[in-house]
Amino acid sequence: MTHDLCVTWNWEYDRTFLRLLGEACARRGRSLLEITPANLDASVARLAGGELRFRTLLDRASEEDPRILDVARWAAREGSGSINPYEQARRSWDKAEMHRAIFARIHTPYTIIIPSCAEAPELPPVDLGPLGDAFTIKPANGGGGAGVVVEAHALSEVSEARRRFPDNRYLLQTRVRPARLGGRSAWFRVISCCGEVFPCWWETQTHEYQAVTVAEESHHGLAPLRTLAASLAQICGLGLFSSEIALDEQGTFLVVDYANDPIDLRLQSETREGVPDAIVRFIAERLAAV
Repeated sequence: MTHDLCVTWNWEYDRTFLRLLGEACARRGRSLLEITPANLDASVARLAGGELRFRTLLDRASEEDPRILDVARWAAREGSGSINPYEQARRSWDKAEMHRAIFARIHTPYTIIIPSCAEAPELPPVDLGPLGDAFTIKPANGGGGAGVVVEAHALSEVSEARRRFPDNRYLLQTRVRPARLGGRSAWFRVISCCGEVFPCWWETQTHEYQAVTVAEESHHGLAPLRTLAASLAQICGLGLFSSEIALDEQGTFLVVDYANDPIDLRLQSETREGVPDAIVRFIAERLAAV
């Protein structure tokens, strides 16, 4: 049996998105294969035995469950397409590697990369001067804000942060002060899906989305959000990811967080931190058409 699209997933809150994706596939007469930890072993055996195949893979689980890499490896061997190919996805999970890949081509906050505690138990000399009076401390790997110090001022805070995740390199970034546009902070989360771009206002404290309207995009000159998303897609090689982009007080668009994968696709109607429902539905339709 050959399916058009295979999705590997292991997060219970993906259920609604998978339902929407299944409905979108059904409308197009396309078949969807879902592989989860519950059916992983049987699915891998059937793939290996030639009883099961798929044409395109969307992997939403291997970062957390390495066993699911067997599915990605099968796809690579068989020449199946991949929306977020594993090697590119793995690089995107490391913010230090992504920074090195993009900083010469895209404006980012001034950034210093420091080694992990495992690499260098004693913190090497670091000149914090170029970071200004406040900076952000970010672990190179991980998500959901774990280990991030939003506003730091001293080297002692860097040393303390490194001890929390001793195997992680860290990024020290100048604290971005966003402009105000129409009474809002000019901080955005932009979702890119197979060439389509969805810019959203992003509340950094509450993690709430609100889609940027066509009128707002025109009035505030936000077209660079789309250009930056397209450039990031080309660099990272991912079909589905999100980025954080801010417009600072000097009028420069800065990519603050580069390529998040997998992205949280809970619906806003189900949780305050969710993605606007219309965007999730469009993503489902776009993926069903791949």
